[in-house]
Amino acid sequence: MNAGLVALIAGYVLSQFYRAFLAVLSPVLASDLGATPEVLATASGYWFLAFALMQLPVGALLDRVGPRLTTSALMGVAAFGATLFATATSPETIKYAMLLIGAGCAPVLMASYFLFARLYSPATFGTLAGMVIGIGSLGNLAASLPLSFAVDLMGWRGTMGALAAMTGLTALAILALVRDPERHHIGSAGSVLDLLRMPALWPVLLMMAACYAPAAGLRGLWAGPYLTDVFDADRAQIGRVTLVMGLAMVAGNFAYGPLERVFATRKWLVFCGNAAVLVCLLTLAAFPMAPPMLFLPLIGLFGASFPMVMAHGRAFLPAHLTGRGVTLINLFGIGTTGLMQYGTGRLHAALTPSPPNVPYIGIMLAYACLVAVGLLAYLWSKDRTD
Repeated sequence: MNAGLVALIAGYVLSQFYRAFLAVLSPVLASDLGATPEVLATASGYWFLAFALMQLPVGALLDRVGPRLTTSALMGVAAFGATLFATATSPETIKYAMLLIGAGCAPVLMASYFLFARLYSPATFGTLAGMVIGIGSLGNLAASLPLSFAVDLMGWRGTMGALAAMTGLTALAILALVRDPERHHIGSAGSVLDLLRMPALWPVLLMMAACYAPAAGLRGLWAGPYLTDVFDADRAQIGRVTLVMGLAMVAGNFAYGPLERVFATRKWLVFCGNAAVLVCLLTLAAFPMAPPMLFLPLIGLFGASFPMVMAHGRAFLPAHLTGRGVTLINLFGIGTTGLMQYGTGRLHAALTPSPPNVPYIGIMLAYACLVAVGLLAYLWSKDRTD
């Protein structure tokens, strides 16, 4: 693997960190800035929505400008957002900082996928895509118990300042090391509308909308408040549970690619994995005191189907629309996650916490309904294994 891809994967490690770290910081942000769970849900939603809204322009830029300048420039925006977070004096500032960080992280994973689609064989795409997310999930792990230790050592402002510096250095590394592939001469032809007119792509898009949100939402936001309110957990305990969930997500990302080769199917592998997620969500809704150290990691493990759904969708994309295609698929996953962060925040605020598990029953049911709709739509998909 060349140095440019290593730099992009380092950027994706940071992207994974930024989408997950609020769960651990929720107690200290509540005490220092008065940030409630609803405020943090909105801030997390801003991250995902900004990330999602950037996908279509990022896709066009990948096809027309290339991954080097596109990714390095936007990672600079993420570094500025992290700096703003480190100096925040109010919950509103946290929201704006998360918006900037989300927009800045938008191209990193898709730039890697763009290069895989252009430089490697289609048969290896799912495995490579899972490898990137598996390695990138180190950021997810860092946003658990290690983050808790860092906050104890440096404070949350010092920790965020260090992360801002790391993000800026990563942007410079991408600028220096990434090499753009040769462009297709018809790269300016076609548009996202051409992709949306492809019937085979729609079930995959709807599955992507459903498969990523539960694990991302629970790991990145609701695990902290859920464990605090229902199980009276402290920051270290939250860190341990989210660390195990993060490890399960890493294992899932590495497992889906080899399992595709074993079972020679993408469709049914994705379907069965997300059906298992649905069972876990319904179990937590029916039995709110069910052990989170078991069921949250299971959601992380089976819910790590993002790269396989991406590989399924990529198989239908024309070469000259590769950038726009992978970012369109990603838009459905990240955009729905952002909307669910915002929606579950409102749901949490609307449900009376008496007993304390009532809002979390509603949240688990909301995610379960989303996955059920995605599974129903995905039944109509056409299997593709390249």
